[in-house]
Amino acid sequence: MRIGATMEGYWLLKYSSCYMHVKSAQGLGNLSITLGNVALSSPVFLAPMAGITDLPFRKTVLRFGAGLVVSEMVASQELVQAKPSARAKAELGLDNANTAVQIAGRDPYWMAECAKLLAGQGARIIDINMGCPARKVTTGNCGSALMKEPALAVSLIKAVVNAVDVPVSLKMRLGWDDAALNAPEIAQMAEDAGIKMVTIHGRTRCQFYKGSADWQAIARIKNAVSIPVIANGDILDVKSAKTALVQSGADGVMMGRGAQGQPWILARIAAELAGDTYADIPQADALLEIILTHYAESLRFYGMGMGVRTARKHLGWYLDRLEGAKDLRRAVLTESDAPKVMRLLSQGIKNCGALLDTAA
Repeated sequence: MRIGATMEGYWLLKYSSCYMHVKSAQGLGNLSITLGNVALSSPVFLAPMAGITDLPFRKTVLRFGAGLVVSEMVASQELVQAKPSARAKAELGLDNANTAVQIAGRDPYWMAECAKLLAGQGARIIDINMGCPARKVTTGNCGSALMKEPALAVSLIKAVVNAVDVPVSLKMRLGWDDAALNAPEIAQMAEDAGIKMVTIHGRTRCQFYKGSADWQAIARIKNAVSIPVIANGDILDVKSAKTALVQSGADGVMMGRGAQGQPWILARIAAELAGDTYADIPQADALLEIILTHYAESLRFYGMGMGVRTARKHLGWYLDRLEGAKDLRRAVLTESDAPKVMRLLSQGIKNCGALLDTAA
């Protein structure tokens, strides 16, 4: 059952004004990045994360300001053949120039057809996934497994670039393992094939997410190409973003789990990179408005039952950052009735302490 229009409209209208006071991350001068005909005003991007960076979360981040948000990875062949699971992930807000649609696959034909389909629906940027380390992806010789087959990887890139008129970007890792750190060579070939930007996660595939991201290693890719290079991996706060930029020489940063529970963090990092002070960290009523807006949009997007379940992780991340919210968190995450969840949040947050600032 989908949430009723009256209830949905009430909550979305009631909790939309909170974004009016948020400091914009626009106008960052030489920190802007241009991909073909698309100008990105901020060098701070939201990484694609399966099951997390859905449309409601991306819209929440964009309301504060982000140079770019990237969709969850969609499988090219499945999308073209209109399987519902992939089709649902493609509900991306494609008219937004700050959204890139990430596609994956290993067949040039399906990758090209998928890119054409998405561009025809309004996608402004297509991103090619060559970085996902998940076994279910790499066992199909997709994602980061393509870094073991540079010739195939380049054929995929050429097929996508030649299929669309919109900019195409690429996301990959340093290499498959420490014995095959071939990201600089692949980046050069990708640039020659028409890729407009490359994002590098500072780990190999075989590291998965263990250890620390090697931002200094990203400098080798930056030195190998003339297109923008974005540093990814362990960007959690303002300090790590600044350090990653210094060590990598990259043009921007892409953050993933650091944005969980604090969708304003990308705008804050962008402001501080520009030398400004970000003074709009939400507290109390402002924080409540953000959470309830995000929750209502999840209910609208997924429907009541699935929306309640899907939103729980986001509610948990918000409340993890709020002082004295342990009991409220437990009550909210075990409640299945959406209106009651909203009441619990409305009554409980005012009794909690301040938002813990872990982003400095």
